[in-house]
Amino acid sequence: MAIADAAMGLFVAHGFDRVTVAEVADAARVSINTVFNYFPTKEDLFFDRQAEVVDRLAGAVRQRADDESPAAAVRRLFLDELRRNEPTLGLSAEAATFWQLVDDSPALQARLRLLGEQTEAALAAAITESAGAGKRDATPRLLAAVLAGIDRALHAEIRHRLQSGDPPDAVRRDIRKAAGAFEAVAGLGAR
Repeated sequence: MAIADAAMGLFVAHGFDRVTVAEVADAARVSINTVFNYFPTKEDLFFDRQAEVVDRLAGAVRQRADDESPAAAVRRLFLDELRRNEPTLGLSAEAATFWQLVDDSPALQARLRLLGEQTEAALAAAITESAGAGKRDATPRLLAAVLAGIDRALHAEIRHRLQSGDPPDAVRRDIRKAAGAFEAVAGLGAR
């Protein structure tokens, strides 16, 4: 969307915390109200694909085959994202700039943590529903915490490696191997 693109250009040029929503509106040639109609907060302008990111693991569990475990579904999704070079993995040299903006902004760091919590909660709900578990059954929540934790750790490794200057192809190769961590929990939890 043009508004988010204009915002990102300003964030890269000046830093997230130094850019106002009014400046974004001016750059996108829209009113401030229009910006807020599409993006309730300034952080939403930065993380403009957050709904998709929050639902990705839960979606993998909801769409899995009957004989596939939640862990196998999440692993399959992650490996598929690596194969198709999913932009939200951040496997490009340009992603280092994105992550530097996050590192430089307490507000973006807080939003990133919130997105992680929301992703885990959505995954727990999908596992609970697919297993027919009761509200007092902690197993789906524990399994979601482990799977979301592995996913977050893989994303963090991508981030750290790219920020260290490692080439994206080398990072992709190593992360593919590291995704074997999902297999360690494949036998946990209900189908």
